[in-house]
Amino acid sequence: MGMCWDALSALGALTAMWLLLRAVWGTGCAVYVYLLPSVRRDARWLRAHGAWAVVTGATDGIGKAYAQELAKRGLNIVLISRNLHKLEQEAKEIERLHGVLTRVMQTDFTGGLEIYGAIEEGLKGLEIGVLVNNVGMVYSKTLGKLLDLENPAKSLSDTVNCNMMSVVQMTRIILPQMVSRRRGLILNLSSVAGNQPHPLFAVYAATKAFVRNFSLAVAAEYFSEGVTVQTVSPCLVSTNINNHPKTGLLVKSPKDWAEQAVNTLGLSSHISGCLSHHVQEGALDAAALPPTSFLS
Repeated sequence: MGMCWDALSALGALTAMWLLLRAVWGTGCAVYVYLLPSVRRDARWLRAHGAWAVVTGATDGIGKAYAQELAKRGLNIVLISRNLHKLEQEAKEIERLHGVLTRVMQTDFTGGLEIYGAIEEGLKGLEIGVLVNNVGMVYSKTLGKLLDLENPAKSLSDTVNCNMMSVVQMTRIILPQMVSRRRGLILNLSSVAGNQPHPLFAVYAATKAFVRNFSLAVAAEYFSEGVTVQTVSPCLVSTNINNHPKTGLLVKSPKDWAEQAVNTLGLSSHISGCLSHHVQEGALDAAALPPTSFLS
């Protein structure tokens, strides 16, 4: 009996030590990535990857904030979205505020493979250093079963095309030139919602899990060829996709969130985007709570 208790005590001590080391490592990583200005890459480092950044879903929310933040750091911006009026307004605003060049491409990412030929043609000749795969959609802003959707066949197809195919095809188009130059940054927007299955919001969460797994795999494949692929899994950012909740300690505005997220480039391959979201994601993982209300 004494030997059994000794074994259990040793196991408990090892478990406690493992949890302590994990907590120390996580805290150290958070301090390094989010709190040490001295380790952040400067604008020259960012521009050295290429003169242009391409941002999908660039006229609202996180995509718009990324475009503004990258332009502020001296990159020319290709804005891709479906609303031409918003695209033209945003392009003019970026040029006025930051003095960089812009291009706009009107694209509806709910389309299939046929939409990508025009994108590929429009990007020819540009030295693209940063790709932000941000575009995404929800098929419903309320929870519900899969077959409760209005016109489920189209709704589900649109969601898969927009949230998943766009990431794969945009990567396929831009990755070759990054590999040939042996430098480039690809940012793929996942979500904390993709960390586990979400009944009543099944497809959105599944598409974000796909983005995370695809992104991590491609990062491993092309790291040795000079291309950095960053997986971005925010918690709640106040955007149109989640009806603009009030910002505060837990909920970030796109502008504040993107500024912190861009500061992490070159420091971490998988981020929450800001310190607040890093802490929230760690707490959710530790408690194994399903974050069904977090849409990013």
